[in-house]
Amino acid sequence: MSIRTVFLLLAVSASAAAQSTAPLDPTVDAQNQVAKIFAAYNHADSPGCAVGVSIAGNEVLRAAYGMADLEHNVAITPDSLFEAGSISKQFTAAAVLLLAEQGKLSLTDPISKYFPELPNYGTPITIDHLVHHTSGLRDWGDIVQVEGWPRSTREYSNPWVLDIASHQKSLNYKPGEEWSYTNTGYNLLAILVQRVSGKSLAQFTHDNIFVPLGMTHTSWRDDFQRIVPNRAIAYHLIGGTQHQLMPFENAYGNGGMLTTVGELLIWNKRYGGSKIGDTTFVQSELEPGKLNDGRSLFYSAGLVTSSHNGAREISHAGATAGYRTWLGYYPAQQLSVALLCNTAEANTTVLGHKVVDVYLPPSAADQASAAGERNVALVPGAVGLYESRRDHGTLNIESKEGKLVAREIDPVTTLSATSFRLASDGNTFELGTDASGKVITLRVMSVGYEIDTFDKVERVKPTHAEMRALTGDYVSDEAETTLKVALTPRGLEIQQRPDTVYPLKPTYADGFECKLGSVRFLRDATGRVTEMSLGNSSMWDLRLKRADTK
Repeated sequence: MSIRTVFLLLAVSASAAAQSTAPLDPTVDAQNQVAKIFAAYNHADSPGCAVGVSIAGNEVLRAAYGMADLEHNVAITPDSLFEAGSISKQFTAAAVLLLAEQGKLSLTDPISKYFPELPNYGTPITIDHLVHHTSGLRDWGDIVQVEGWPRSTREYSNPWVLDIASHQKSLNYKPGEEWSYTNTGYNLLAILVQRVSGKSLAQFTHDNIFVPLGMTHTSWRDDFQRIVPNRAIAYHLIGGTQHQLMPFENAYGNGGMLTTVGELLIWNKRYGGSKIGDTTFVQSELEPGKLNDGRSLFYSAGLVTSSHNGAREISHAGATAGYRTWLGYYPAQQLSVALLCNTAEANTTVLGHKVVDVYLPPSAADQASAAGERNVALVPGAVGLYESRRDHGTLNIESKEGKLVAREIDPVTTLSATSFRLASDGNTFELGTDASGKVITLRVMSVGYEIDTFDKVERVKPTHAEMRALTGDYVSDEAETTLKVALTPRGLEIQQRPDTVYPLKPTYADGFECKLGSVRFLRDATGRVTEMSLGNSSMWDLRLKRADTK
C-alpha cells in the first residue's frame, strides 16, 4: 500500500500514533482534537482503536490509541489488523454484484436455485432479499444461543450456518414484507459466491477486489486458527477486568474480514472512481432495497444511507466478538472516516461521528436546536412499559432522579412533546395517543423507516402459583434443544444444559425478559400453556413446544 505521508508521529509507550496533512480549516488542529476523542483508550493497559481519515481520496490522518495485545504488551499502530465486523458485508455484497455484472447470476434469482437444502416457505426468497435483509430468515447466532452454543464457543462455519438455516420451518415474515437485520443471509451469500464462481469468497474477493484496489493486507478469517501477523486481539470487560473475546469461528461473509483503517480508506476511494466492476458498479451498490409495497429502504448492498450534520452519509457499523468498527463516507465533502477498535465497550458509531465533527462540524443552528431539544417535556403518560408488535420485547421508560431513562440506564433526549431519542442509538421514538390524549403506542423510526411499533401495556407481577403453572420442558426442533423452565428460590428461570441459567424478569401477562430476549408463554383455548416463544430483533418468534410431563 502506497500512501502519501506528510507527518508521522509514533508514541510507543502510550500507543498513540498519527499521521496527518493540514486539515481543511487551517485553524483546526485535527490531530489533537481526534486524540482528545480517544483519550480514554490512550493507555498502556487497555485495548483501544485505530482511526483513519481521508479527503478526496488523500489520507489526512491516521492514529492509534491503546494496546493490540495486553498479554504481550504490544501497542496498536495505524497498520494493526482488526476484524471489520459487519463492515465486511459490503465486500460480500460487492462480490455478488460483480457476479451479476458478469451474467453469472441475477439478483432476482430465487435462492432455491442454489440452495436445495433450504425449506420451501411458500414465497420465494431471492438473492436480492439476502442482500437487503428482507428475506425474513432468522439470524443463526440467535438460534445457536438458544441451542446452548453461542458464537465463539464452537467452531461454526458457513456449512454449519446453512445446516442451521435448513432446520428453520418458519421465517420472521413473508419475504419482502419487512426488514430485519440477519447475518444468515450474508453467510448464504458467501456460499453462493463459491457455488457460482467456483472460488471461495476469500479467493474471489482477493482476485477481484483486494488485488485490483491494492488492499494488500486485507483477507478473511476463514480459518480462525491461522496465524495473522500484526492482528489486534479483541477484549471485553468483566467485573472491571479485561478478558479476551475472540471470534473463534470460521463462518464469514457476514463479518470476518481482517483489515486496517488505511485499507478501508482505499476501499472508499471507489466512490470517486471505481477500479472494479463496470461504470455502474458503485451505483448498483447504492441502490436501496425495496419492500413488496414499493417502499425504499435505507439499506443497500451492505451500506446504510442516512445523514449527519446535514450531510449525506454512507456508512456501516460492525461488531464481532470484542471487535467494534465503523466506516463512513460523505459524498459532497469526499470525506472518509474509518474506525477499528478491539474493545467491546467502544461505541464506534458515536466515536466515528465525533471524528467526522472535527472535519464537518455541526452548524450553529444545529447546535442551538440540539440544546433546545433537551428543554422539551414529553406529554404526560409517556412513562411506562411498551411491548413490541414484532418480537414482543419490551421498552420501559421511567423517571429516575427527575430524569427520563429507558432500559434502566439509557438517557432520554426529547425532540418534541411526543418524540425522543436514546443515547445508545440514532433512532427516533414517536409516541402515539388515542382520541382522549392517552399514550397508547410508541413507533421506532430509523432514517424515515418504521423499524417497529410498541403498544403500551400493564406491567404484571405473577403469583407463585401462576409461575408454577409455567414450569416444564420446552422443545424446539428448529434450535435442536430442550429448555427447562423451573421455579426455584431465586425465582422463575430457564435452565439450559449443562449449567446455564437465565433468570426470567416478569413484564406483561405471560411475558418475561431474559438474556435470550423476550419470553412469552402461549396458551390453547382451554387456557393451558402449550408453547414458549422466544423473540428478539432478528428472531421474532421461535416456538418451543411444551413437553408432556409425568
